[in-house]
Amino acid sequence: MLHNKSAGKLSIQRITLLAFLTALCQVSRQLLQFLPNVQPVTVILIILTLTLGISDALIVAVLSILLSNMTLGMGVWTIAQILSFFVVVLVTGLVIKPILKKIPFVLMVFYAGFTGYLYGFVISLVQAPFFGIQNFWIYYASGIPFDTMHAVGNSGFYLILAPILFPLLKKFLNKYYSNGDWK
Repeated sequence: MLHNKSAGKLSIQRITLLAFLTALCQVSRQLLQFLPNVQPVTVILIILTLTLGISDALIVAVLSILLSNMTLGMGVWTIAQILSFFVVVLVTGLVIKPILKKIPFVLMVFYAGFTGYLYGFVISLVQAPFFGIQNFWIYYASGIPFDTMHAVGNSGFYLILAPILFPLLKKFLNKYYSNGDWK
């Protein structure tokens, strides 16, 4: 967590870190676009939420979706993607972060997988009005194979990225925020 005095400020170091993480999300979406719903963006946002907080994760989520959709395709789904990441970040920040130290690593891997299904459910809810709300369950069910790919990808990316990004972000916080309050 950021030091209280700096939580509202966007220092050069913080802007640089958020820009780097946004670029990482954007590039990973571009590179892995051939695999439907398999990308590390959700996991990066989970880790970012657990270290820097909800607001920083939302900044990276919105920017990475807008930037990558400029080349991948912009449409109504862009709003649905942003809202879905908003829900994932909020659940992570409000439910998981307060109890993170009590959660074993393997359960966090499963949580990362669960967020693939949560993301897909929210996407379906947001887009349902465009297809007729009476068709929601059919629309949602047709997306479950893609949500499963997202879930499996998230679990795998969490296994790979958590041991790398948590220490890097902790080092950043300790270096640029004198009290080193990282939760």
